[in-house]
Amino acid sequence: MMPDDARVSSMPTAVDRRVQIKGIREGLLVTFGEGEWSELRAALLTYIEEQATFFKGARLAIDVGNHIIHAAEMGSLRDRLSDLGVSLWAVLSSSPVTERTAQVLGLATCLPSPRLERPSRRGETDLEGENAVLVQRTLRSGYRLSTRGHVVVIGEVNPGAEIYAGGSVVVWGRLRGTVHAGTEGNTAAVICALEMAPVQLRIADQVAVIQTGKRRKTEPMMARLENGQIVLEPWKSK
Repeated sequence: MMPDDARVSSMPTAVDRRVQIKGIREGLLVTFGEGEWSELRAALLTYIEEQATFFKGARLAIDVGNHIIHAAEMGSLRDRLSDLGVSLWAVLSSSPVTERTAQVLGLATCLPSPRLERPSRRGETDLEGENAVLVQRTLRSGYRLSTRGHVVVIGEVNPGAEIYAGGSVVVWGRLRGTVHAGTEGNTAAVICALEMAPVQLRIADQVAVIQTGKRRKTEPMMARLENGQIVLEPWKSK
C-alpha cells in the first residue's frame, strides 16, 4: 500500500482512443488512430487541456502517419502546444511533404536510436560495456547518467539530474531528480531510494509523477510495475 503522504500519478488514459500516448526516453510519443487530421489534432489538444497538470513541461513527439501537414498548420500546432506548456520536438510521418515541413520548422523527423551518451562533464565515466554502475557522489543538476545495466548511487540525486538505466536503479540517499529504469523495455526493473521525492519516475514505457505532501515520510521506498502501472511501496529486505 502506498503511504498517505505520497501519490503516484500514472499517465492518464486517453478517453478518445484515436489518441495514444506512451513514455519514451526522450519524452512522450503520440500516435493517432484513423480519422481526419483536423479531428485528430483537436482530440490531442483536448486531451492535453484536460490533463494539464500531467503534461506541463512535457516534450512531445507525434507520429502522424501519412497525413499531409503544411507549415502553417504544423506551426500553429506547435504554438498551441507551447501555450499549454508542452514542447513539440519531433514529427514522424510517412509523408514526404510532412517530413519536409517538420525539417523546415527545425523539428526532428525520427527518434534517436538507443545509445549510451558520452559524459558531458569532467569526472563522469563512460559507461559502455558495464553490467552495473556504482556512483559514489551526489548527482547535481545537469548530470545525465546512461547505461544498459543497473545503477547504484551512494549519494543524492538532485532535481535536474537524470538517470537512464536498462536495469534497476538504487539510490542510497535522497532521490529528487528524474529516473528511467528498464529503458529497453525491462518491466521487471525497479527503482529504490532511501527517500523518494523525484521529479519523475519511469519504468519501461510507463511514466509516473510522485507528489509528496507536507507530512512526507522518509522511509525507504521502491517503485515497480504492477498490472501495467507504477506502484510505490516500502522498500524492505526479504
